Amino acid sequence: MSELRRAVRLLDVDPRRFAVAVALGVGALGSAVALSAVAAWLIARASQMPPVLELSVATVAVRAFGVGRGVLRYLERIASHEVALRGMTALRTTLYSRLAAGRPEAALRVRRGDLLARVGADVDAVGDVVVRGLLPAAVAGVLAVFTSVAMALFLPTAGLVLFACLVLASVVAPLLAARAARATELRAAHARADMTATALGLLDDAGPLAVAGRADAELAALRDADRRIAAAVDAGAGPSALATAAGTLAQGLAVLGALALGIPAVRSGAMTPVELAVIVLTPLAAFEAASALPAAAVQVERSRAAAGRILALLDDAGDDASSTTTTPARPSPSDTPSPVLRAQALDCGWTGRPLAVAGLDLEVRPGRSVAIVGASGAGKTTALLTLAGLLDPRAGHVTVDRNDVASLSRTARVSAVVVTTEDAHVFGTTVLENLRVARGDLDADEARAVLARVGLGAWLEALPDGLDTLLASDGRTVSGGERRRLLLARGLVGPARILLLDEPAEHLDPRLADELVTGLLTDPRGLDGTPRGVVVATHRLAPLAAADEVIVLREGRVAARGTHADLLADPGYREALERELATERAR
Repeated sequence: MSELRRAVRLLDVDPRRFAVAVALGVGALGSAVALSAVAAWLIARASQMPPVLELSVATVAVRAFGVGRGVLRYLERIASHEVALRGMTALRTTLYSRLAAGRPEAALRVRRGDLLARVGADVDAVGDVVVRGLLPAAVAGVLAVFTSVAMALFLPTAGLVLFACLVLASVVAPLLAARAARATELRAAHARADMTATALGLLDDAGPLAVAGRADAELAALRDADRRIAAAVDAGAGPSALATAAGTLAQGLAVLGALALGIPAVRSGAMTPVELAVIVLTPLAAFEAASALPAAAVQVERSRAAAGRILALLDDAGDDASSTTTTPARPSPSDTPSPVLRAQALDCGWTGRPLAVAGLDLEVRPGRSVAIVGASGAGKTTALLTLAGLLDPRAGHVTVDRNDVASLSRTARVSAVVVTTEDAHVFGTTVLENLRVARGDLDADEARAVLARVGLGAWLEALPDGLDTLLASDGRTVSGGERRRLLLARGLVGPARILLLDEPAEHLDPRLADELVTGLLTDPRGLDGTPRGVVVATHRLAPLAAADEVIVLREGRVAARGTHADLLADPGYREALERELATERAR
């Protein structure tokens, strides 16, 4: 439960707003209890045929409590959901800020679907603990005390019996429900995350998965996750049924206890028959608050499991108090230093996996271009992520002007070096706002210029609303080549002086791909003419004559390096280039 307490603190719940929600909830359910008590008195007293005026106050009270219950319940829902939604916003903002400021590897090594589940459904589950867990418990506790005291005014022993039965329904039944949820919710949470991750992978990469023959395996994994969710729910059905039975049993015992104690009291003259009707029928409404507590206990367990997943992500990311999450603005060429990115004896790889690249040495400064080439799986992307400080080196060092790149604040890091990967996200907003992710003050003319520079000028003109055209989330409404060039344009408008570009010409025909890569290697300057250094990871060799240096990766090591002209003397490099050119001629 300590994890849930930590997560609830991150919700930053306003105690005053929560107290207002509790008061409204007590008022709503208290009106229901009062309505039941007054109605019981009215029915019993009316059966004695008193003067009508004796019933007028009770009649008005029934109407008032009936209307008040609905009005107060509506206001309670508004107040409680405002508390919960504010809390979810605070938690999600904290989560985004900490992920942006902390160790990037924490988010990179989580599957996209799992990450989506944590920042989406898991945050909602933690926020729901306010409305569906803490609030019902607080309302039930306050109402149990007030109702028991009210019944004790009629008959003290009846008040004690009602309180004991409310404790049974409010404590024992929720504990049984919590026990069932505790045994199943963690498994269900992991299964739901697996389902989300697998489903998102199938939606995003349906074509590649089908071509690779992996679609059936992914569908089988999806069905397995669904079976695990169903099994987790089934495993908790028995204890949940016992919890429901315990609540119903407590309600029945309260009514029987009121009858057993009230009838002798009426016979002895200590209580009137009308009062007996009140203490017997009122518990039926008093248990309405307690009946919600088993579900509240289940919600607490669900929120606890979600809090554990969120806090594991936050703890893994760490925190960088010196960083900021504001969108980078336009750099000033006059006072921006020229950074030098150096890698020395660098080993690159994901934690817990074999090395992807070993012994990489590299130096890039504004005005210099380097190409990293190799077959698919050679470690190009892993090397770029490590150079950008998004992955910790397994050995060696990556520095920017003698400062370890991973130790830089986020602002300093993105001002010096930025990587554009093939799986970077396209947001479900306008074309212009997708570019402003990299630089918030980008204007329309600059956006058109950079899109034309990456070969998207004609594409932009064909869009129905130009820069204001809405794109689907993750670029589902654009082709692969258009998506890749849009991401490239975003990288070009940013303030970084060192650009790391992962397969920027993928999904383009060879001629356009070579023109784009040649342009990037020859002139990677920013829109204001600021010199930049560039590292391009690519599998194409034809345009690399424009690079100052080419690094060839084979089997996780640097197999050769030098200029394109120098490497033509290497048999492996020359043969790969000849195969590439022959394939293009055959087309």
